[in-house]
Parts: sequence; C-alpha cells; structure tokens
Amino acid sequence: MEKTGVDISHAARILAHAGLVGIPTETVYGLAANAFDPAAVVKIFEAKKRPFFDPLIVHTHSLEAATGFVNDIPARARKLFDAFALMGQLLYYWSVTKI
Repeated sequence: MEKTGVDISHAARILAHAGLVGIPTETVYGLAANAFDPAAVVKIFEAKKRPFFDPLIVHTHSLEAATGFVNDIPARARKLFDAFALMGQLLYYWSVTKI
C-alpha cells in the first residue's frame, strides 16, 4: 500500500488498467474503480461480495461530468448545484444510462 497522498499517479495507473484502489474517507475506506470499465466494475462487486443488483455509487468532479451517464439532470438540481457546490461535497441520486 502506498502512503496516502504520496503517489496519486500510481493510483491513476492502477485505475486505468481495470484495477482497484482503496481510498480513505471521513469514516471508512472506499474501494475505487473506473466506472466506465466493465472489468473494473465486476472486480468491485467480486471484492465486496456485493450482489450485482445492488447499484454502485459513481463519483464525478463536476455536474457536467455526470451528463455522460445520467439520463436527465433536472433544472432544479442544477440550481441547487450552483447554489451549494462551493460549500463542499454534494450528493445527488439520479437514474443512469447504461455505463
């Protein structure tokens, strides 16, 4: 395991090759993968012994980044994002297209 914050480029290489990366959060460690790589997504389900009907969370760096896989971003959600995005993390739940 690499020291936290030391080798982000190493983690990026792992993710780019369908690998998994542990990421510390405020409360637990998360398990990250490239959501656009089916092989990587399968590895998440297998590693967590998670049933395939149980959806995963996809994190993005911006609202615009989500437009590639979210069915519809309502105008109301865009207003909330514009009002609160600079305050920190925001959590939205939307139905997605097939990634």
